[in-house]
Amino acid sequence: MLTGSAFTLTRADRLNALDARMRDELVEALAVARADTGIKRVELRGEGRAFCAGGDLNEFGTRPDPASAHLIRLQRSVGRTLARLGKPTTTYVHGATVGSGIELAAFTATVAAAADTRIALPELGLGLIPGAGGTVSLPQRIGRRRTAWLAFSGCAIDAATALEWGLVDSVSP
Repeated sequence: MLTGSAFTLTRADRLNALDARMRDELVEALAVARADTGIKRVELRGEGRAFCAGGDLNEFGTRPDPASAHLIRLQRSVGRTLARLGKPTTTYVHGATVGSGIELAAFTATVAAAADTRIALPELGLGLIPGAGGTVSLPQRIGRRRTAWLAFSGCAIDAATALEWGLVDSVSP
């Protein structure tokens, strides 16, 4: 996952769905980037057809109780780690950028989207709430109303709409 200051989500067969291992590796790699004074910039990318299709649903409910699962997510928060990184960070999104995928990207200084990007917060439809920091990162970029619309509707927006709203900073073909 770590290549200098470029981090790539590498579960293309699962549309880079964020599982515990990927989360822990990303938090650790970002901690190294934060501490290494030689790293001046950080980039996030995703392999394959999608940047990140959100949290890996196969892991939901695998902890002994909801409180311990919540505590683990707080202690190993990629969003919090990104917010505290203190270095210019760019995320390159494409394809499905869903749930935690867009929530994490929104924590970075710059979000560059490919034209095929589709962004959604489907958590409520799954009986969940946006839990990777989306209730913090998205309102900072697009405001509470648009964040609420994404969360409550479950609808997806395209890259052009995301650019118009300020959720992404650029769109390329």
